[in-house]
Amino acid sequence: MRLRIRHETRYVYETAAQRATEVVRLTPGGHDGQYVVNWRIDVSADCRLYASRDPFGNRMHNFTVEGPLDTLSIVAEGTVETTDTNGVLSGQAERFPPVLFQRGTPLTHADAGLRAFADSYKPGLKGDRIELMHRIMGDIAGSMEFAVDVSDSGTTAKAAFAEKRGVCQDFAHVFVAVCRHLGIPARFVSGYLYRKGADDAAAGHAWSEAHVDGLGWVGFDPANDMSPTDDYVRVATALDYLGASPLRGAHYGGDGESLDVEITVEKVLR
Repeated sequence: MRLRIRHETRYVYETAAQRATEVVRLTPGGHDGQYVVNWRIDVSADCRLYASRDPFGNRMHNFTVEGPLDTLSIVAEGTVETTDTNGVLSGQAERFPPVLFQRGTPLTHADAGLRAFADSYKPGLKGDRIELMHRIMGDIAGSMEFAVDVSDSGTTAKAAFAEKRGVCQDFAHVFVAVCRHLGIPARFVSGYLYRKGADDAAAGHAWSEAHVDGLGWVGFDPANDMSPTDDYVRVATALDYLGASPLRGAHYGGDGESLDVEITVEKVLR
């Protein structure tokens, strides 16, 4: 499938900002199920984009712009060709061994409630690991409600699981927390999802990957109870959302900042 993506982030300041510094993870990479045809990032203010890779191998850009700034717009757009691999990731260089992704973080810490939930799956560890992962994913999807405006970028897995509500980021954190408690390496993934008939979105998408012996990394999307298909575009991975967030930065001055995000994912003819 060929997908055209446009991701615009707009900052507006009631009083002008004097400087803005941003770290941008908005460039997808290639693997056996994903080929980046073209991609570009534009910033509304005059600046230089410095390209690099973060410790996890994600493509990253950073920039600093000098004010005064009443507005600042960052646009990432391009075309990506995807192939359905049944969620199995291959053809990507891995910088770290899977065991690194058993490391906990504050956002993926499993409290008593999450540990009790995870412990119920321990008997399944001796059986089909893929079947177990799908069971965990399905049970998370069935026990939590997808709801916007009930969490934010700092919401932890234990808080989302206790409330039984959240967005895709929260579902992914819960899945990661459960897997790690069971001794299964798991990581957070940020990217995009094509939804037929709903091209516009106010946010990207997030899901998880777990390492399965004999297969490697396999994607699981508990918010939609499915493994990624060719509707998914994978951008960044990390231990949790903070390491894979599309944008992180600091603005100096600029009281009364507001943020607006508009994302378009559409299918195009080859």
